[in-house]
Amino acid sequence: MREISADLIRDTVARLAVEACCNLPKSTLAAMRRAREEELSPTGRDVLDQLIENAGIAETEHVPLCQDTGLAVVFAEIGQEVHITGGLFEDAVNQGVAKGYTEGYLRKSSVEEPLFERRNTGDNTPAVIHTRLVGGDRITLRLAPKGAGSENKGALYMLVPADGIEGVKKAVLETVRHAGASPCPPMVIGVGIGGNMELACLCAKKACARDVESRNPDPRYARLEEELLDMVNKLGTGPAGLGGSVTAFKVNVEFCATHIACLPVAVNINCNAARHAEAVL
Repeated sequence: MREISADLIRDTVARLAVEACCNLPKSTLAAMRRAREEELSPTGRDVLDQLIENAGIAETEHVPLCQDTGLAVVFAEIGQEVHITGGLFEDAVNQGVAKGYTEGYLRKSSVEEPLFERRNTGDNTPAVIHTRLVGGDRITLRLAPKGAGSENKGALYMLVPADGIEGVKKAVLETVRHAGASPCPPMVIGVGIGGNMELACLCAKKACARDVESRNPDPRYARLEEELLDMVNKLGTGPAGLGGSVTAFKVNVEFCATHIACLPVAVNINCNAARHAEAVL
């Protein structure tokens, strides 16, 4: 049994929050530069030049890539041989989010309840925490800040098996077409297939948090990722929604087992920053 302190978890989450909000992932920056070379629209190329410049300023001056530093979404894999000391895991994560967002001068966007007073919590807590127990004696934390412009354009489709692969493609294209410029394209699109209503959405969120260099290990789903990306880019939405040949950098697909009568499909969209940061304790 290996001991990991709640204080270490708190401080790691705080660091990841600032890192994710201020540093564009290297893989995303590389994708942005490739898109700059491939984009056919002069306006689109100009938008991409500005995005690349913005990423450089954010990293150099250690300021957020975007004013919307989002809700803190945390994916945690906790080894069964880990014993957390000095506090509870979820408390430590929320303390880390509060520390990172206050000491890092990141915008606090969380409200206590969604409908009536909508009072800001003041420290961007509570985090959205997804935890899995895995083998081993390590904790892996991936923090993916999620802004509202892209989050608001996600969608869930409760398809049936007869809808098949064409139904999946139609759902993705319909979602992206409806999103338009709101998610600040070029975007990274996460698609979750299978499970049930909530699990399909979780798969889509996990797909959104994957690097743009990653591929689904199942070659059938990897091919689907490529097909969907090609179809999305033919929509012509383009950088900032101003028209062009690069509407998305990547489409990531995750799938899981489902009921014999179900084919849930969830689509979650990241903006051009596709922010995330990871640490292993």
